[in-house]
Formats: sequence, structure tokens, C-alpha cells
Amino acid sequence: GGTLAGIHAALGVLLALWQRDRSPEQTGQVVDVAIYEAIFNMLEGVVPEFDGAGVVREPSGSTVTGIVPTNTYRCRDDKYVVIGGNADTIFKRLMTAAGRPDLADDPRLADNTGRVRHEAEIDAAISAWTATLDSATVLDRLETAAVPVGPIYSVREMMTDPHYQARGMFEKIDVNGESLRLPAMVPKLSATPGETRWAGPDVGSHNQEIYGELLGLSEAELSQLAEDGVI
Repeated sequence: GGTLAGIHAALGVLLALWQRDRSPEQTGQVVDVAIYEAIFNMLEGVVPEFDGAGVVREPSGSTVTGIVPTNTYRCRDDKYVVIGGNADTIFKRLMTAAGRPDLADDPRLADNTGRVRHEAEIDAAISAWTATLDSATVLDRLETAAVPVGPIYSVREMMTDPHYQARGMFEKIDVNGESLRLPAMVPKLSATPGETRWAGPDVGSHNQEIYGELLGLSEAELSQLAEDGVI
């Protein structure tokens, strides 16, 4: 939530600067952002769905409501892939690749409306297929069939992936004399890409300012808190 609010705040600042440049008589304006509003802005069509059709969207797990099939599926090697076979022609290619030509040609599933009605049946068929194959094989077969598919990465896989490395998605900083990798800055700017230059202060480095000067604790009280492991 805090990250999304920060992104919205940065966007608001840029919009305000752009407006100032377009209207020199305008000296400035307040950029007002709240965490819940930033999250609300990510809720896609839930408001018009409710206002126009009375539909209350509920949690749907890893699926995309009303677009079938779109889900994550477990493979034989206990890794997951995400598959988006929700267009009519893509669905046919998906089910053919999964060894289910009967579903590919099933008139009940010819369009998304029908597939939504039979979502459980479709997901069960895809899950049964992916469970028999390693994730790499599923990815290879669906990429060959031109079906949108991708791996679900753990952080370990992200940090060893050649594409992440080639894109420079990690940077190293020094923390107490030891190297630590962090996510690199995005978006990437060609002239001023940005970098993390400072890891921040050591834990407890502002204890005297906060506890002593701001809260008025004595040196004896601070020493006791330190001795007790509180600070």
C-alpha cells in the first residue's frame, strides 16, 4: 500500500509540474494522496460492475474474474505456471496442446461466456495436464503453441534468471562492511538511471535524539533500556 501511494504521489508531482509549466500564472498546488485511495485506484471495474449491474466482485483466488481460462497451475516439479488461454482461438490451441481436443472443439466452450459457465471443468482439465509435466515442459509446449504462459518465480529464481541479470535488476550496496543486493531502480532512465548510494543509518543511531532530546529520557534511563535490550 505504501509503495502504491508513493508511486501515485510521484505521478501527482509530475502532473502538477507539467500543469505549472503550461500555466505560468499557477504558482503551485497540493498533491493529496492516501494509501487506501491508491489501492482503490487499482480495483479496475468493480465500481461500474456494481453500479451498472449490481455485481459485487468477491475474492477469486488466482483467476481473473469473468475471463476463462486464466489461472495458475501446479506442475509435476511443484512449480507453478500462469496460463492465459482466454481468447477463443487461443483456447483451442491450449486444449489441443493439453491433449484435450474434445474440449477444444466443444461448442459449449466456443466463447468466453460458455467458458465462464464451465470454468471449474476447464481448470480441472488444465490442472490434470500440468500435473503430469515439469514446468519447463509446460512452458515449452505452450510457447510452441502460441499460448500466453509464464513461470511463477521465487526470489531465488529471479536472482538467477539471465533476463533479470541482463536488465540489471539488482544492485549491490555496503551494509556494515558487507555486500547486500537490493532491487535496482525502475523505471530505467537512459541518461540518469539512478542508484542506491546509501543504505541508511545504523539501527539505534538516533536513540539519543529521539529518546533523550524528544522524549526527555535521562542518560540513566537510556542506559537501563540498553542494558535490558529494549533499545
